Amino acid sequence: MSKLKIDWKCKNTWITSSYNTMWCLIGCSIGDFGTILFFQLSNFNVSALVVMSLAIVNGLITSIALETFILLRQMIFSIALKTALGMSLISMISMELSMNIVDFILVGGAKLTIWVIPIMLFVGFITPLPYNYWQLKFHGRACH
Repeated sequence: MSKLKIDWKCKNTWITSSYNTMWCLIGCSIGDFGTILFFQLSNFNVSALVVMSLAIVNGLITSIALETFILLRQMIFSIALKTALGMSLISMISMELSMNIVDFILVGGAKLTIWVIPIMLFVGFITPLPYNYWQLKFHGRACH
């Protein structure tokens, strides 16, 4: 069995995968941060685990919606939605989990503070980036 080799030093692929990851991060962050902020500012007495679970689900939904909207410039809705769902689900889940784990470790979960948001975004960006690079380099797949 031969080894599959990937050139991990391709600058153009890193730039493209970083661009794709950025859009995914924007979409995930809207739903994730919006959910956490809603519960942080409301009077609902819900556990951090429930809020974080909802934040992950909402982050996935908003990311898929944003990616579908972006892809509509290139294709019809059904294909854009299928592409958004199929291409980056692993990337989005790893992004969401890593962001919420950082939130949990640093502030106890389901809390947004000025200093934790950049750390969450950084970890959320870095976590799926190698996977997105690999998808683009090995399979020629990109979300955008």
